[in-house]
Amino acid sequence: MSNTQYYNEIFRHAIDDYHVTNDVDHPISNPYDRDTLENRLYLKCWIDTVQWHLEDIIRDPHIDPLDALQLKRRIDRSNQDRTDLVEQIDSYYLHLYSDVNVLPDARINTESPAWAIDRLSILALKIYHMQEQVERQDADTAHIEKCRSKLAVLLEQQKDLSTAIDQLLEDISAGRKYMKVYKQMKMYNDPSTNPVLYGKKG
Repeated sequence: MSNTQYYNEIFRHAIDDYHVTNDVDHPISNPYDRDTLENRLYLKCWIDTVQWHLEDIIRDPHIDPLDALQLKRRIDRSNQDRTDLVEQIDSYYLHLYSDVNVLPDARINTESPAWAIDRLSILALKIYHMQEQVERQDADTAHIEKCRSKLAVLLEQQKDLSTAIDQLLEDISAGRKYMKVYKQMKMYNDPSTNPVLYGKKG
């Protein structure tokens, strides 16, 4: 089994577990040991799944404005948690490949392994929910066929992205590519860099 086949299984596990209750407030029950990559991947996809449904809820045209504001702030916190987890996953890979002999002509990738895996988690969610649309009993044939076509594209995209991630990890482990991680410098969450929070006028 390739790395990404395993990762996709973990993502599907998290998505299936969430949909047992389909409740954004249901507590997570992570089945993997705390200090493992599997634990971080499951948690990452669980957070993605909850946020997916928060994004659905906030688009209700009849939502109370105060409820929408609370949801927006919850989504902001969720995005920060997602970013923190991606950085934790990249730290795992930095440690894993720390002893690799990087070749003189090694190249850097456009994104780190964890940010590519982040996209793989989101793809797993898109596939799950597009499959739901394909299986709807209350939708017309045109909708079903449109969603079936989109599902085929998503599955192809998942296959291609999985292959690319596996190849990236192989290249890093062989020293043909090297990874660098830049911490996300989000300014709007930081009271010292967001002018509204530190009280700048004008």
